Amino acid sequence: MTQQNLQRSFTVYRTIGMAVDPIHVGTGGSHLGRVDNSIVRDPVTRIPKIPGSSLAGVHRAYAAMALEDERTSERYEDPRDEEYRGRPFYPNCAGQGQTKDQGHCGDKMCPICSTFGHASFAGLAAFSDAQVLLFPVPTREGPVWVTSPEALGFIGMVAKAEENAVHREMDHAINLGWLLLQRKEWPNAEDARKELKKFGIPEHALGSLALVSDKIFGHVVNSNLEVRTSVAINPATGAAEDGALFTYEALPRATVLAWDVTCRDPRHFGRALEENPHSTVEKAHPLLEALGIGGMGSRGMGRLRVLCSKEVTR
Repeated sequence: MTQQNLQRSFTVYRTIGMAVDPIHVGTGGSHLGRVDNSIVRDPVTRIPKIPGSSLAGVHRAYAAMALEDERTSERYEDPRDEEYRGRPFYPNCAGQGQTKDQGHCGDKMCPICSTFGHASFAGLAAFSDAQVLLFPVPTREGPVWVTSPEALGFIGMVAKAEENAVHREMDHAINLGWLLLQRKEWPNAEDARKELKKFGIPEHALGSLALVSDKIFGHVVNSNLEVRTSVAINPATGAAEDGALFTYEALPRATVLAWDVTCRDPRHFGRALEENPHSTVEKAHPLLEALGIGGMGSRGMGRLRVLCSKEVTR
């Protein structure tokens, strides 16, 4: 198969998002360590991430919500077969959909079931894990957004960093949290800034970039996660419950994340959708900023603003 045919078979959309609130995607249990409820990490680098399964789940639910709002408007024309026409996209086509009457319709023309899958079809959209691209760290000069060669490599950029140094344009050493590193020149800082600007990253972050090695990056990230403490309250007394104190960690506000959405050609699966599958995925973005992702949503966590989602040319 030629490269041209491969390009027609699927399209990759690179998506960049910035945390509006701290984001907690937990591991589902308590572990020994500095916090009780830890977040998901890459098993090799130990850098926190958002699993693709979490991204796919919230995108499905929020896209179904958005389409349901459109369906109830007078101008919407339901593309599904007559058997399923008029059935709500949300909650029927969101979630697992256990029963036939209230679950996924599975119609070939359904934008939700075709894009995200159902019992007998995997779906046209595949989500990668969301990786940390730029991580905000407190310094004596204010917040600095730290990155690494591996993080930049995820979006197609090439960078080199010395093992025990921080590369930036300032001419003096700077602390990254508790860590004080020797300052080195970053010759390609301006090129990196221009490339990152194409993804819609705000100017205040672009003006405070720093590059460290992949080895140091993991230490910087894990040492500067947000850690919160909560306690259960006895409703009868209004006082804290004994033994109910717990701590949990989260990616801090203003963390920049990057992930890919790979959309396959609907025609290869007998699905003549009226919309590109990625257009259905994009319907979830406004709700992602409003309703968030992960846990602790009622405690001021989870909101994620999508800055950019554009096709990757190969």
